[in-house]
Amino acid sequence: MTALPEFFNEMSNGDGSPRDPYRGYAQWFAGEDIKRLKKKSAEAEAFFRRTGITFNVYGQREATERLIPFDIVPRIISANEWSKLERGIEQRVRAINAFLYDIYHRQEILRAGRIPVELIANNDAFLPEMIGVSPPGGIYTHIVGIDLVRTGPDSFFVLEDNARTPSGVSYMLENRETMLHMFPELFARNRVRDVSKYPRDLAHSLAMAAPDKCTDRPVVCVLTPGIYNSAYFEHSFLADQMGVELVEGHDLRVVDGRIAMRTTRGYQPVDVMYRRVDDEFLDPLVFNPKSMLGVPGIMDVYRSGGITIANAPGTGIADDKAIYSYMPDIVEFYTGEKPLLPNVETWRCSEPDALSYVLEHLHELVVKEVHGSGGYGMLVGPAASKREIANFRKKLEARPGNYIAQPTLALSTAPILTANGLAPRHLDLRPFVLVSSEKITITPGGLTRVALKKGSLVVNSSQGGGTKDTWVLGE
Repeated sequence: MTALPEFFNEMSNGDGSPRDPYRGYAQWFAGEDIKRLKKKSAEAEAFFRRTGITFNVYGQREATERLIPFDIVPRIISANEWSKLERGIEQRVRAINAFLYDIYHRQEILRAGRIPVELIANNDAFLPEMIGVSPPGGIYTHIVGIDLVRTGPDSFFVLEDNARTPSGVSYMLENRETMLHMFPELFARNRVRDVSKYPRDLAHSLAMAAPDKCTDRPVVCVLTPGIYNSAYFEHSFLADQMGVELVEGHDLRVVDGRIAMRTTRGYQPVDVMYRRVDDEFLDPLVFNPKSMLGVPGIMDVYRSGGITIANAPGTGIADDKAIYSYMPDIVEFYTGEKPLLPNVETWRCSEPDALSYVLEHLHELVVKEVHGSGGYGMLVGPAASKREIANFRKKLEARPGNYIAQPTLALSTAPILTANGLAPRHLDLRPFVLVSSEKITITPGGLTRVALKKGSLVVNSSQGGGTKDTWVLGE
C-alpha cells in the first residue's frame, strides 16, 4: 500500500499545544476523568437508540437498520475560519442556481463552450421536462449541502455539491441537543454559535418559495418515500420540527389544478412541497410509470405554477460528479469571480488522456462513480488490495465515462474519544444552506462526519463512519 502524507491536526499544533479554537476545550478535557467521559459516550448512544435516530444500510440481502456512531469530542471552527467558508459557500450556491436557470433556459454556458454539450445532453440527471420552467424567485436549490474537506490551516476544498436532497441535518441538530444536555458547562465557557434555528429558518425559506397562486398563508408539506427509506427519521423529524404534515404519495392527488393532501377535513391544497423523493419517482405520468412514491400529474401542476417543489426537479445535474469538475468554470462564468473555495483536482475518465493517467496511478487515487453516493462504488487506491485494484480496473476500462478520479488528499484530523483517550481521525464537513428570494442562510456549523477506523479516509455512515457536533465559535 502507498504511504499517506502527514495530516493537519485541527486540535493540536506541532508541539502538542492546542490550537486557538480548541484552547478552552483542551483545558476542560485536561481536568476530566476518562471513565466519566466513556460513561457519557455510552449515555449518548443510549439516547440516540431510544430516540430512534437510525438509518438503513442497503446493498445487502436485506436493508439493515443501524445507529450512526456519535463521538462526544466536538469539532471546533474559529469565527475567522467560518467567515471565509461562508463567503465561499455563498458564492458557490449562487453560481449553482444561476447555472441551473441557464441550463434549463438559454444555455449560454454551452454556447460559450465552457461545458461540453454532450455532458448535459447525455446526462440522466438533466430533465428536458424542466426546459423553460422558471421556479418562483428563480430558486432551484432551496436546500443545499456543500461537502468540504481540509488539508491545512487555511486550505479548504469542496469535495461534493449536494443539490438534490441533501441529508444529515437532523443529525446536526440532535448532536447539538445531546452535547448541550451532557456538557452544559462546556457551552458556558465556549461561545458556540446556535444551530437550533434551522427548522424555523427552513420553514420560513420554504414559505417564501410559495407560487403566485398562493393567496393565503403558504401550506407546506414534506414528501417522504416512506418508513423504509434510509433517511425516514430525518423526514419525520423535520416535518415535526417545522410543524407541517409528513405525507406519502398516496396522501396526495390533483384537485382543481392544485396538489391537495388528504386531511381529516377533506383534501387541502398544498403550496410548497419539500420532497425527499428522487426525480425518477416523482410523477409516474412523466418519469417512471411504475413509481408508487410520487403523485400522478404533479409535473403538470408544477409547470403551471400551482405548486413549488423544493428542491426543483432536475437539480441533480448540478451535483453530478462530472459537472463538479467544471465548477470552477461555472463559478467564474456566472459570478465573474474566481472561486473562493477551490475544487479538489479531478480527472474525467471519459477523456482518453485522463483515463490513461488514472489507470497508471490507480494505487494512488480515489475513483468515484459519477452518479454514486454514500461511499458506494468507489476505490480508495492507497487502502485497496492488489485484487481490489485489478477488479476496479476492469470496471473502469469497461465504462470510463462513469467515473472521475481525484488525488488522495491529506485530509485533516480531529480527535475522537477512545478507550485510551483522544486519537486523531479523518473527517469532512457538510454545511447546510437555505436559499430564498430574500437571502442565503448558512447554518453556523453543519454535519461533521468522521472515519472512526484508524487510517480510514471514508467518513460515510454507510461505510462505518460516525458524526460529531460541529462548533463555530463566536467573535
